[in-house]
Amino acid sequence: MAAHRIAWLAVLLLPVRLVLAESIPPPAYQLAAERAGVPATVLFAVALQESGTLLRGQRIPWPWTLNIAGQGQRYPTRDAACQGIHKAARQHDLKRIDVGLGQTNLGHNGARYSSPCAALDPQQNLIVTATLLREHYDLTGDWVQAAGRYHRPAGGVIAARYRAQFRQQLQQLQASTSPTLESSP
Repeated sequence: MAAHRIAWLAVLLLPVRLVLAESIPPPAYQLAAERAGVPATVLFAVALQESGTLLRGQRIPWPWTLNIAGQGQRYPTRDAACQGIHKAARQHDLKRIDVGLGQTNLGHNGARYSSPCAALDPQQNLIVTATLLREHYDLTGDWVQAAGRYHRPAGGVIAARYRAQFRQQLQQLQASTSPTLESSP
């Protein structure tokens, strides 16, 4: 099990420069996206938007990111992030805690995981994120709208701002991604 997690982490943390040089999102994103019927660049753009951080001069999604009551926190390890979840759950409603690569909300989507800390598993988090994106796409028929609903289902100014940032991120990724490697909607 530990070897499986290490393998997934290695796949997830490929430097973005290497990924873009190969004209594909990292393989873990491709796998989760394909499973849910989401374009891999859409999933990767959401993860960059939600948990992206600079590492060695490259912007990458960080798997052990929490957002607790509006405050982003990055942890060096899964165990440290799990402890952060437990502490936050004692102090806040689960609807105030977002977790992992896709920043899935534990209050609204916690039932999609076997436990709150399971949301820190990069593979599971990507699968849930991709599934949610697909559900929103099925309602809207548009990936940018789906991303806005993913981030803020209630819509409004926050969702509009997110859509604009997401659209820009997606366009940058699409400009450097081969369309033949994209999943179809």
